[in-house]
Amino acid sequence: MKNRILSLYDWFLIVGVIASNIIYTILSGNVDIVGSVAGIAGVLCVVLVAKGSIWNYLFGIINVSMYAYISYKAELYGDAVLNAFYYVPMQFIGYWQWRKRGAAVSEAQAEGQGVQVKARRFTWNQRALLAIGCAAAVIAVGFILKHFGDPQPFKDSTTTVLSIIAQALMALAFMEQWALWIITNIVSVVMWCVCVARGEAHAAVMVIMWVFYLLNSINGLRVWLRLSRRQ
Repeated sequence: MKNRILSLYDWFLIVGVIASNIIYTILSGNVDIVGSVAGIAGVLCVVLVAKGSIWNYLFGIINVSMYAYISYKAELYGDAVLNAFYYVPMQFIGYWQWRKRGAAVSEAQAEGQGVQVKARRFTWNQRALLAIGCAAAVIAVGFILKHFGDPQPFKDSTTTVLSIIAQALMALAFMEQWALWIITNIVSVVMWCVCVARGEAHAAVMVIMWVFYLLNSINGLRVWLRLSRRQ
């Protein structure tokens, strides 16, 4: 199968998030255009990331811009700042970095070889340092968010800190990003479920989005393990 062709699992994620948003709209009687567009664009983005495709950044800029607004409205200030002031510029930085690492669209790729980045991986010592650094940063930021009245400080801290690090690893094409995305996605599902219970706007469709993110991140880890072995 050519690299540019989506797998059956990829189509399951894309069709699944669209169908889930339609079902939610019908059952709730609430047409949430902002949340649905953010969620669908986000799943398209992460599916393309898992494939190693540079085109993920096109959908990424749509997703992170809208998600920043949704997080701000839900008083998840860590996520709001993260998306507005980090994720948005990182879409452009990531695109530039991926081009440097072999994901530019060449004539050969246009003939069907795909638009894939060259993946790489950490040593075990580097992974240990990454884990220690992540844990320390999550605790520190959690106390800061608690001081400023964040209703879910340590969940918000976990998603904020790990997302910052994972996005940087993604831009640099390191396979270990997916372990951090898996943790981030699990915590985000829990965090937005709490927002659903609080009656926050857009929260239900955000739960749908993060569930599909989680499914994709598990697949992404599998794919990038293979990609990084090739280098």
